[in-house]
Amino acid sequence: MANDKRDVVQVLERELSFLESGWYDPSPATSWRVPLIFVDSPTCPNFTDRVPSRPCSECVLMQFVPLRHFGEKAPCRHIPLNKVGETVETLYRWGNMKDTKVLLRKWLLNTIKRLQEKRASFRPDGQHSGLAFYVPDAT
Repeated sequence: MANDKRDVVQVLERELSFLESGWYDPSPATSWRVPLIFVDSPTCPNFTDRVPSRPCSECVLMQFVPLRHFGEKAPCRHIPLNKVGETVETLYRWGNMKDTKVLLRKWLLNTIKRLQEKRASFRPDGQHSGLAFYVPDAT
């Protein structure tokens, strides 16, 4: 699985910060296309690479990707964002960017909270080892 040593909660908190700061909003500098969620974000281990140098399988987000999507070009776009199973990919096809950002924000908040609660149950002092672990339900 992932060789990404970043703390998953910190990665998700940073992604939430990017989202809330308008990172994915269209800008004159990138008017030719809207930034792709996760892929065009510092969350992606290949963000600064012109040509991807690390396989997606090494990304901390892979723990949220269903197994059947591991081989996709951008597996992170297949993370279920709710119980219905909507993903960034399905919302790109059938939704709009506003709805996508609302659903992504909700998923980030819920996932961060769930991970923090899970960690607190393992370590009563609230400290954690920084290790990632899988929390499967998408709400």
